[in-house]
Amino acid sequence: MNYANTIATALGIGVRQVEKTIELLEQGSTVPFIARYRKEATGSLNEVQIAAIRDLLQKLKEIDKRRNSIIQSITEQGKMTPELEKSLREATTMTELEDLYLPYKPKRRTRATIAIERGLEPLANMLFRQQPGDVEALASRYINDEKGVASADDALAGARDIIAERVSENALSRDRIRNIFRRSAMLSSKVVKGKEEEAGKFESWFDWSENAMRAPSHRILALFRGEEAGLLRVHVLPDSDEAAIETLQRQYVKGSNESSKQVAMAVADGYKRLMQPSIETEMYNMLKEKADKEAIRVFADNLRQLLLASPLGQKRTLAIDPGFRTGCKVVCLNAQGKLEHNETIYPFTSVREERAAIAKLEALVEAFDIEAIAIGNGTAGRETEDVVKRCHFNKKVIAVMVSESGASVYSASDVARREFPDYDVTVRGAVSIGRRLMDPLSELVKIDPKSIGVGQYQHDVDQRMLHDSLEDVVVSCVNSVGVELNTASRELLSYVSGIGPVLADKIVAYRDREGAFHNRRELTKVERLGDKAFEQCAGFLRVRESDNPLDRSAVHPERYAVVERMAKSVGASVEQLMSDKALRDKIDIRQFVSADCGLPTLQDIMKELEKPGLDPRAKFEVFEFDKNITKIEDVQPGMELPGIVTNITAFGAFVDIGVHQDGLVHISQMANRRVNDPAEVVHLHQHVRVKVLDVDLKRRRISLTMRF
Repeated sequence: MNYANTIATALGIGVRQVEKTIELLEQGSTVPFIARYRKEATGSLNEVQIAAIRDLLQKLKEIDKRRNSIIQSITEQGKMTPELEKSLREATTMTELEDLYLPYKPKRRTRATIAIERGLEPLANMLFRQQPGDVEALASRYINDEKGVASADDALAGARDIIAERVSENALSRDRIRNIFRRSAMLSSKVVKGKEEEAGKFESWFDWSENAMRAPSHRILALFRGEEAGLLRVHVLPDSDEAAIETLQRQYVKGSNESSKQVAMAVADGYKRLMQPSIETEMYNMLKEKADKEAIRVFADNLRQLLLASPLGQKRTLAIDPGFRTGCKVVCLNAQGKLEHNETIYPFTSVREERAAIAKLEALVEAFDIEAIAIGNGTAGRETEDVVKRCHFNKKVIAVMVSESGASVYSASDVARREFPDYDVTVRGAVSIGRRLMDPLSELVKIDPKSIGVGQYQHDVDQRMLHDSLEDVVVSCVNSVGVELNTASRELLSYVSGIGPVLADKIVAYRDREGAFHNRRELTKVERLGDKAFEQCAGFLRVRESDNPLDRSAVHPERYAVVERMAKSVGASVEQLMSDKALRDKIDIRQFVSADCGLPTLQDIMKELEKPGLDPRAKFEVFEFDKNITKIEDVQPGMELPGIVTNITAFGAFVDIGVHQDGLVHISQMANRRVNDPAEVVHLHQHVRVKVLDVDLKRRRISLTMRF
């Protein structure tokens, strides 16, 4: 198969672009590297396009692998024909291949194979030809008590079983029925009898039906979850069998004689007993895959926004993991996130302890010259924020509520134990909260993305597909921001293009043994980090204390010579060129175009020289909840409140208004216009104003609107 042509057609990309991308991928280049540093080769394809080429290439290779296996199997059975092999070679999808293979696929004994064993295949062939004649008399010839054919009716029934299986395994027939299902199948559900009370949360779908192909992903996953739990019965079938059976009978029934009637009976049986359940399973799986892809897309978009959330930066931070009875764990971190002090305060046990807690916080802020306070947003979060606001510090200190999602997962992980072997989970959790404020990306890469709390049905979707998609997002985010080589954790380094966990460990071990890296080139001294790995990772790593100013930028070392020639052309050093816009304006980059370094790369270089190592993340903004609203009982319909978008789904967005229970802004309430995708209107961590529509205290649900 010509992969490049197939992929180019499917994705609407030039064949030459696809060919070069495949070549780079198969040479071991990563998606971020190709997108950033091989624009001339790919025609400036972006990461999404390159990843799509990679994924489709893998899919086509899997189809070819299956094709070869099927051809080998049929050949070994001695049943291969030139026509069949041609059809197999020309099949472009896994479904086409499996349809062609179905009649030859080894299977358990069926009614048809039993009938064949009883010698009824010749009778089936004669009936299938639908020639006029007395079928009873014809069938009587096949009565054989020893083979279990006691009567003419038994013989006809066996012959019909053979015909029914042929019909159900015919590739053209299956494709026609598949099209009927796609046009008219209904996704329906009913509650399992006797499970009405247990299935309360699925009450909306106790008697549900809608067009399957138009069903939204979140509803498909909800219905399938109910079925998986044994609470709902779900079907994906057309309203009636008539259209399907008529379609098959037009294909197979060629007259109105007795044989034709037998074929018509066999066709109806083949559809109802064999083909319908098979195609329904296909449809079920197709809907599941469609819903999985949409849920994963939403999750991936949310994760990207979360990872690229605004960092506070290197500020001395006091972090608090709140708690009522067990107290609040307090840690003090230096500007690099290193733990310097920890203790526990108990502001909610008595008035005296509250005063002591306030005094302690004031003392810690002064002693460690704290610039910011991070407060976990879980249980007792708003109450702890109130305590902090009653402190009188000797300078301006910002206090910020920080999401705790996944902090407990991190605190009990091997990563946390390796970082803090002498501290318990409460200290580790507080440190994570503080570091999330300083640099969300660096801290969140230590946690399984599924535990961060921004997914939709993440435990119901295809886990391999989810893992691969989220991995792509983390890799993309880490490489778009860039990583400081001398301070990055092994977890952060492992996501850098070309590195991975093994080389990340080697880099950290080298750093611990030899001290800080002096420049990028020193990376080549790391054990097992060869030329290819250096090529892939170097441009995404920063060495801020390097004697080469380009090591602080995203300019790749392979282009340093080009920058040096640029500087020389205007009589300046590289350092001067980077700091002086007037010098850069004198350069005509067209003079530096070469066979492997075109205008796209040169334009990127000039942008980097202007703002070397620029962090693409937005500037941090402090947010405050309404101080009068701290619990769900305080919330009343009609209130207008500030909030933070915490999760975006296909059906709306969840907003934290500071009461330990996020409210939902349904997609219909997001704007004074039709909204097709909530991501059109909001982004994760966006500061919004919402109006309360309804509060359900019993079910702890808050309905919000942004239409006011």
